[in-house]
This record gives sequence, C-alpha cells and structure tokens, in this order.
Amino acid sequence: MSRRTPRLFAAALAVGALLLGGCAEKTSTDTPAAGSSSAAATFPVTVGKLTLEKRPEKIVSLSPTTTEMLFAIGAGKQVTAVDDQSNYPPEAPKSDLSGFQPNAEAIAGKSPDLVVLSNDTNKIVDQLTTLKIPVLLTPAATTLDDTYQQITDLGKLTGHPGEADAVTKKMKDDIAALTKGLPQRAKKLTYYHELGPELYSATSKTFIGSIYALAGLENIADPSDADGKNGGYPQLSQEVIVKANPDFVFLADTKCCKQTPDTVKARSGWAGVTAVKNNQIVALDDDIASRWGPRVVDLLKAIVDATAKVPA
Repeated sequence: MSRRTPRLFAAALAVGALLLGGCAEKTSTDTPAAGSSSAAATFPVTVGKLTLEKRPEKIVSLSPTTTEMLFAIGAGKQVTAVDDQSNYPPEAPKSDLSGFQPNAEAIAGKSPDLVVLSNDTNKIVDQLTTLKIPVLLTPAATTLDDTYQQITDLGKLTGHPGEADAVTKKMKDDIAALTKGLPQRAKKLTYYHELGPELYSATSKTFIGSIYALAGLENIADPSDADGKNGGYPQLSQEVIVKANPDFVFLADTKCCKQTPDTVKARSGWAGVTAVKNNQIVALDDDIASRWGPRVVDLLKAIVDATAKVPA
C-alpha cells in the first residue's frame, strides 16, 4: 500500500489541531440521544449548522477513518465511493478519488448527496459548497471523545443513530475491560512509537499517545516536543532513543516501510536497548495505528497484550 512520507503522515495526523475553514460543518458537540434507533430516525436532521433534508444515499468518503466509521454503523450500502486510501473494510467502494489532493469536479462526478472529509485541502469545502454538495468535516481526533462524537454525528446524518450508539457503547465497554485489570507497576513501562524509519514519533499529547496512556505506559518522545512546536510529532535521533532505553518499541511502519523486529535489531547501536534485548519490539498494523475509528480498540488490545507479558 502506498503511503505518504512520515513527515507528511505526521502532519496529517495533527490536522485536528489546525484551523479548518470553509462552509462545511464540523462534527458537533451534541450529546447523543438516549435510546435513539434507526427505526426512529427521521429527517430533516441537523448536526451543528449542517442540515440534511433526507437520508443520504450517495455518500462519498474521502477519509479512511470515516469510511471505517460509516461501515461500522451500518451505512456502508449508502457509500458509493471512497478515496484511494480507504482499504477497510475490503468491500468499501475504493475509487481514484484523493483525500490528499481532492478534486471538486471528480467528486461532483459521483453525484454525492453527502461528502465526508477530514481536512480542507485546496479549499475543497468552499468548492463543494458552491456546487451545493453537503459536506461534513471530521478532523483527526485528539481524544476518544472526538471519535465517539464523530460516530454519533455520522449516525444521525445517515439515519443510523441507534447503530452509532451501539458502536460507541461497545468501544467504551471494550476499552474499560482492557484497562480494568492492568497490573499496578512501581515504575511505568516506557515505549517508543515509530511512525517511520526516519524516527518520527508521537507524543502523549496526540491521539495515539492517549491510547498508550490508557495502557499505563510512559512515552520517551515527550521531552522531544515539550513546547509543542512539532505538533506532537517530533523526529527523534538514534542517540535520544538509545539513551531513553525504552522497554518497548512499537512499529507503525511495517507496511509502508517494511520495518520489522529484525530490522530494528540490526540498527547500529540499538543492541543495548531494553526493548531489543528482551525481544519487546511489537509490529503493529500501520492502518489501525494511524486511524481514530472503531478499530482503535484493536490498537489498545495489541498494546495491552504485549505489555502484559512483563511481570509487574
């Protein structure tokens, strides 16, 4: 699977912190209605300033995370096209549309009655709004609450509020179960999360970092972006990583960059790192580790399962 460079990838992950302009409506901060169900879904429906008069039947998703959310809440049959990076679920109708360089004419050619995207690249929001195509912005999440809200909002707009509530409830229940029995450690285990072999990482202030925090881990990248000037995605040096001596190395560059525990072990100067000495290098699924949808539970489980093997 083709993928951006880690620098661009990190920038995309940090997009939620950017100011997103345009006429589209960002996901709202409304509280999901208790007991809502798709059977009771009625239109028009409003999320923030975006109102849909009827249920959308031709949805275009230009965000892999949004694609996963739409299918998870049962709106998959309403999705007629997704961007070229949306590879999950397998049945998602992948097209040559780009979320990185969106083209209004190409998007309009799909005759969508709702477009969902995660950033306003090339002022695509204004372009689509001019064409009277409804647009919803779902910025990169910075917290799990952001994820839950986006799922809730998509449920409302697609006519699947009940399914959306069920998805968020299951996520919350699964996360609670995964974190409930964590061992109490006198000293937190430390980790290095690798976005690419150029040694870009993510701090605790990012969405990814918040997931590791749920597992009770300490991030060695935090001092490298203490002032936040790198948006939570600093590039570390080998010297910094080796000196920090992390207990675990988590690789989120296994698909894009063919990194494996063996390639890490072969790096010059890394032999003395605890994660290397103790075979605590964990290969993650790049996609799961870079998206903020329902499969974030799988990411947390991978982290918890790996660290549980270390005696408290």
